[in-house]
Amino acid sequence: MFKEEKKEKTNYGSIFVYCVFCFVLVVEVARLAKPYYNNLQNLMETGTPVVEEGFVDVEQSGVLPPCHSMRSRRSASVVPARNHEKLTGLIRREDRTRPPSSYCVKFESFETMAKLVTNNGDKYESRPFSVGGYNWTLIIYPNQNKPVGSGGFVSMYVRIDNSTLIANPRDVYAEITFLTYRSTTDKWHFLQETDAQRFHLFRQEWGQLLFLEIAYYKNPSTAGYIFNGGQSVFGVDILVSDPFKEWEVFSYDENIRDPITDWKLTRFSTRNLDSYTSEPFSSGGRNWVLKVYPNGVGAATGNSLSLYLLSASNEKGYVKAKLRVIDQKGSSHVEKQVDGWPNATENGWGYEKFIPLVDIKDTSKGFLVFDTLKVEVEILSFSKTDSL
Repeated sequence: MFKEEKKEKTNYGSIFVYCVFCFVLVVEVARLAKPYYNNLQNLMETGTPVVEEGFVDVEQSGVLPPCHSMRSRRSASVVPARNHEKLTGLIRREDRTRPPSSYCVKFESFETMAKLVTNNGDKYESRPFSVGGYNWTLIIYPNQNKPVGSGGFVSMYVRIDNSTLIANPRDVYAEITFLTYRSTTDKWHFLQETDAQRFHLFRQEWGQLLFLEIAYYKNPSTAGYIFNGGQSVFGVDILVSDPFKEWEVFSYDENIRDPITDWKLTRFSTRNLDSYTSEPFSSGGRNWVLKVYPNGVGAATGNSLSLYLLSASNEKGYVKAKLRVIDQKGSSHVEKQVDGWPNATENGWGYEKFIPLVDIKDTSKGFLVFDTLKVEVEILSFSKTDSL
C-alpha cells in the first residue's frame, strides 16, 4: 500500500514538470516569432508593392510602353520617408498612368545593364537633358548595396550640371519624382518627396537611396517591372521652382505730414451734377481726393449730403481720418470719423448721410456762406502697401 501511494505522488510530479516545460517552450517560441511579425507589419506599412493577379501583361500583348501614357486601375499609399541621410520629408508612394514629364530611360536588358555598370561605379548615368533652364542627368544604381546603404534596393538620383550654376550661382529648388514602369498594371510606380530639394554649387545631387527592391526586376513573370524579354523603363519629373520676383511690403503710418486739407465748393445751390471731386492733394506722402454728393447718394438721396475721402491711386488699405463740414460762422462743425477699410462703391471712406440738407440750407447754422460750402479732412493714420 505504501509503495502504491509513493508511485502515485511521483506521477503527479512528472506531470507538473512537463507542464512547466511546455509553458516555457510556448513563451520562447512567441518571443522568437515577434521580430518576424513586426517585420511583416513594417513591410505592409511601407507600401511594398504586392503582386496583383488578373491584369493583362503588356509583355504578352507585344506593346512597347516606354514614355507613353497607359490605362489601368489605381492604387496608392502615403508612407513616411525611409531612414537614410538623403531624405528630409515625407514620401508619396503611388502609381499613376501619366508617364514621366522630364526624361525617360529604357533598358533593352536590365540584367545586362546591371552587369556592365559594375565597371562604372555600379551606376548608369543618362545623357544631359534640360529642365527649367538647367541641365540634368538621371542616375540609376541597379546593384545591391550600391551605393552603400541601399541594401537590396535600386537607387535613383538626379544631378544638376555644375556649369549651369557657375554662370548663374544661386540656389535651385526643384520637386523631384522618380518613376518606373510596371507592365502588369500598365502604370508608372513613383516615389516623390513632399519637400522641394535645394541644389547649389556644393550640393549637385539628390535622390532616393531605397527606390524599389531589386528583386522585382528579377521576376518578370509576376512583378511586371521587367517585360518584353528583359526590358525596363525609368523616368523622372523635375519641377524647378522660380523664386519670386515681385513682392509687397505692408506698413502702417501714424505720423502724417500735412494731415489737414480743406476744400470749398462755390455756387453750391446751383450745382446740378450728382457728384463733385476735388483736385488731388498730398497728405502723408500719398495723394487723395474728396468727393461730395450735394444731393446725397443711395439712401441719402434728396435728404442728406454725402461725403467721402478717396485714394487718388485707388489704394484699398486701412485709413483713420476725420471728415468735417465747417461752420463758417462759429465752431459747431459736423465731424465724423472713418476708421477702417474702404466702405464705398467708389473705393472710399465716408458716409452717405453725413449732414442733413435742411441743416446746410439753414443760413443760421453757418454751413453755407455766400453760397459756399467748406469741407475738411484730417488724416490721422493709414496703411501702406509698397510693391518691390
